[in-house]
Amino acid sequence: MHERHFLFKKKIIHSKNYPLAKDYFYYKNLTNKYLQLIFLLNNRKKNDFMDYNFYEDVYAVVKLIPQGRVSSYGAIARYLGAAKSSRAVGYALNQCASMPDVPAHRVVNRNGMLTGKHHFSRPTAMEDALAAEGVPVKDDQIQDFKKYYWDPTEELAI
Repeated sequence: MHERHFLFKKKIIHSKNYPLAKDYFYYKNLTNKYLQLIFLLNNRKKNDFMDYNFYEDVYAVVKLIPQGRVSSYGAIARYLGAAKSSRAVGYALNQCASMPDVPAHRVVNRNGMLTGKHHFSRPTAMEDALAAEGVPVKDDQIQDFKKYYWDPTEELAI
């Protein structure tokens, strides 16, 4: 069975053959709240549906996307264990307009297209927010998408 690596309350629990220094310094700056969230999401059992709110999990993962980086609906769905639920991630982000702490502008489709831009207050709001963070956008497409892409399954599953 695949052994998972976890970072909880700035202590690293890991398997034998894993280089930790890079991840430690990256996650060291996250707050304990988010570290606990990562731990809980990674340890959720498949049939554990008590008090489960998919939208809240989506918001929590989106809050972890670093400034100047973008992720995709499908990547967030895969991280949450619902690989075929990328549309549900989109629906969740559509509902978070009244939550200024959720950076929904950092989530795009798998090709780097700004497909959720029509859910913002202005037609160019998503593009403007990404440009302010240093992510180049041209014709509703993120330029050099692979450079700015942030995959939670790689970045958070330490």
